[in-house]
Amino acid sequence: MSRRRRLRGVASSLRRIVVRVLPYLRKQRYAIGVASLALFAEVILRLLEPWPLKFIFDVVAGFVAAEGSAAFPAALPSDPMTLLLVCALAIPVITGLRALAAYWNAVGFALVGNRVLTDLRGDLFRHLNSLSLSYHSKARSGDLIVRVIGDVGLLKDATVTALLPLLAHSIVFVGMLGVLFWLHWRLTLVALAVAPLLWLLTQRLTRRIHSVSRRQRKREGAMATTVAESIGAMRVVQSLSLERSFEHTFSAQNEQGFREGVQGKRLAARLERSVDFLVAIATGLAVWYGAHLVLVKELTPGDLFVVVTYLRRCFRPLKDFAKYSARLAKAAAAGERVLEVLDRPVEVQDLPGARPAPEFRGAVSFEKVSFAYEAARPVLEELSFQIDPGQSVVVIGAAGVGKSTLASLLLRLHDPSRGCIRIDGGDIRDYTIESLRRQISIVLQEPVLFAGTVAENIAYGCEGASMEEVEQAARLIGIDRFIDTLPDGYDTPVGERGVDLSSGQRQLIAASRAAIRDAPLLILDEPTSSLDGENARMVNEALDRLARSRTTLLITHDLVRAAQVDLILHLGHGRLLEVGSHAELMRSNGPYALLYRQQVPKLRLASDGGPPRALGD
Repeated sequence: MSRRRRLRGVASSLRRIVVRVLPYLRKQRYAIGVASLALFAEVILRLLEPWPLKFIFDVVAGFVAAEGSAAFPAALPSDPMTLLLVCALAIPVITGLRALAAYWNAVGFALVGNRVLTDLRGDLFRHLNSLSLSYHSKARSGDLIVRVIGDVGLLKDATVTALLPLLAHSIVFVGMLGVLFWLHWRLTLVALAVAPLLWLLTQRLTRRIHSVSRRQRKREGAMATTVAESIGAMRVVQSLSLERSFEHTFSAQNEQGFREGVQGKRLAARLERSVDFLVAIATGLAVWYGAHLVLVKELTPGDLFVVVTYLRRCFRPLKDFAKYSARLAKAAAAGERVLEVLDRPVEVQDLPGARPAPEFRGAVSFEKVSFAYEAARPVLEELSFQIDPGQSVVVIGAAGVGKSTLASLLLRLHDPSRGCIRIDGGDIRDYTIESLRRQISIVLQEPVLFAGTVAENIAYGCEGASMEEVEQAARLIGIDRFIDTLPDGYDTPVGERGVDLSSGQRQLIAASRAAIRDAPLLILDEPTSSLDGENARMVNEALDRLARSRTTLLITHDLVRAAQVDLILHLGHGRLLEVGSHAELMRSNGPYALLYRQQVPKLRLASDGGPPRALGD
């Protein structure tokens, strides 16, 4: 029963892959039509290939019958020398035409396979980008890279080099089998006596190869994750002397992958050699019984030659399946991993009827908003507040109370479990995601720079931005003078993740990226928490300039900064503990006032209750 279930599972996964690929194949129907015509031409020509030699064998052996007999069609001349000449000329003609048809068949299906799987990879990458942060926070980046690059590449390689040839040979198999039964059905049944044994052997070993290949692909994904983590955090790895720890983890995964790879190769070789042996037995039976039929005048020598030739080619799909079994099993495992991602539902997407967002003024309201990453553990509960256009707002609270989640909800990186978020009175879910996020700028705690030039990294904030706009954004932030000192100015490469720049410089470039958007809403998520005093001061001054005339949401632990804004949102345990200005919260003498007096030096206490200075003034 378990064996049947495993077989059904393999067949089910293959069906899922085929069903998912069908829409892509329909787009290539014309190319498939041309390649299919070439394939059928190749099949017909392969069926004709041994027949000239059949007639030559019959002539040489003296078995040619009179004109009009079954062994000697009336359309051919009765003169043996003429027949030999025609047959001799037919051999290169048929083979040449078959080779030409095979070329167009192979090229056509290779183009189809490459195009389909290139489109599939593009859709997979787009789908990954559309999945919510909840998915990406749990997924392993290295494993996802293997799925996009390695698994789709393996699927493409197997399709072009293994599956398409198997398809062609299977059609040849059906055609030759039909001709064999027409020639002599008893001889054909004798030759196919080993077919049940071949089928059982193939099923048994292929199932094991598929299981090993699936484990191997998962192992390769784990190895990629280890490499990505190690390289991505090399400074931490070397600082904490974690090299040996990562090397041990990778070495163990690598060794296990080696053992699984050897096991897969051993099973594939066993299948291939077993198929060779059984095919040899089938051929021996056919030759023995066929020779007997020739001796009793039921077959001509040419007929026996055709039968043996067809039999050897009939078994070609089985031999090819044995040869490509490991590759096909890996492709099936890779296809399953690709479909796992493609079948993942997009949690945050444009609702039916979503429209482009109008130009925002910047009024933001949360109305009884609740959110949970897991149903039993709510992060935010019944959150309600109002922000007026142009106001500067600080969100404070202990780590893990949902400050960054609040900003993510405003960007629709997540959707609330309950409640509603509005901008200028409109529910943000009524707008397309792209048009919503285009009007919100963000500067994160860890600035993310991409491989490219300084100008390209700034322009990433605004598609199609001109060089003049890039320079204007840099001047607003105050990093233009530093950029002018670089070897190539704005065309200087920053290196992957901006490792060639200091933390402060990376953050200023990230702020310039936010500035070029010129969005009415600005989110600052702990933008200076990882910077030292001088860099923090420089970045804060730049962000003050950026925040002018914009609705600004600042997430910070810096209560000195909190004292300078229009409105403070104090979060605790997923709820809004206090709302008000610095002066109002100090007068209320609640949790914020207690926290402020504990953390801010006494020399700053003189400003308690004084008029706050709004961020950006």
